[in-house]
Amino acid sequence: MSPPQHSTASIAMATYNGVRFLEEQIQSVRSQMQAGDELVIVDDASTDGTVKLLEQLQFPRMQVYRNSKNLGAAGTFDRALSLTRNDVVFLCDQDDVWLPGKRQAFVESFLRDRRCSVVVSDAEVIDAVGRTLAASFMQTRGGFSGSLWSTLYKNRFLGCCMALRRDVLRMGLPIPPTVPQHDMWLGLLGREIGNVHYLSAAYLRYRRHERNTSPSRPASIPTMVRWRASLLLLTRRRLWEHRARRAGGQSQE
Repeated sequence: MSPPQHSTASIAMATYNGVRFLEEQIQSVRSQMQAGDELVIVDDASTDGTVKLLEQLQFPRMQVYRNSKNLGAAGTFDRALSLTRNDVVFLCDQDDVWLPGKRQAFVESFLRDRRCSVVVSDAEVIDAVGRTLAASFMQTRGGFSGSLWSTLYKNRFLGCCMALRRDVLRMGLPIPPTVPQHDMWLGLLGREIGNVHYLSAAYLRYRRHERNTSPSRPASIPTMVRWRASLLLLTRRRLWEHRARRAGGQSQE
C-alpha cells in the first residue's frame, strides 16, 4: 500500500517563566502549521508574564492549559502530550526556534515508513542572543546513535529535536516520576516498537542559556549509573506490560 499523502501533527509545548524567548518560538511554529494541526501548551505555574503573553499570542489552533502547581518539565510534558490528538506529535521547548521545513521533513519521514516511530533531527546550538555556539548539536555528542547502549551512555534523543508516533505515547504515558529525562524515556521506548529516522539537517536553533530547564552540567558518575540502571529496568517493565496488554487483546478477538 502506498502511504497517505497527508498527516496532521500535534505540537506539545511546556512553558515556565518563558517570556524572554516564547514569542519568537511560537511564531516559528505557527508559520509551519497546516490544516488540522494543533499547538498544545501547558504552563507549569509560571510566576512571570508567561500566561499573559500566551493569551495575547493565542490563535484558533493553539490550546493553553495551566498547572495549578509546579510539576517540573517531565510532569508538564506528560500532561501536554496526553492532551494532543493527532498521530504525529512533536515535543517543543519554549526557548528554541523552528527552522523552515521542520514540520514537513518530519511528517514526510513518518509517511514514507509506516514502521517509523521516532524522528530525530540535528540542531544548531545558539546562545541567549542567537549567536551560534555549535553548527551541529549531534556532533557535540559524537554523532547520532539511537541504539540502547549508546543512548544509555550518552543520550541523543533531545526532545526539542524529536517527533513521535502516537503508539509511543500509548506505551510511554504516564512518564514514571523516577525517569531522569522524559525525552530519553520516550526515545528508548520508540526504538523498541518501530524504526528511528535521523535527519542530519539542522531543523532547529537549540538555545542554551542560563535559565534552561534542562541541566547544562552533567550529574556525577554514581548518579548517572543509578539513573541509567533505573531507566533500563523501567523500560523493560513498560515494554513487558505493553506486550502483555497486546497479547491479551489479541486473545480476546
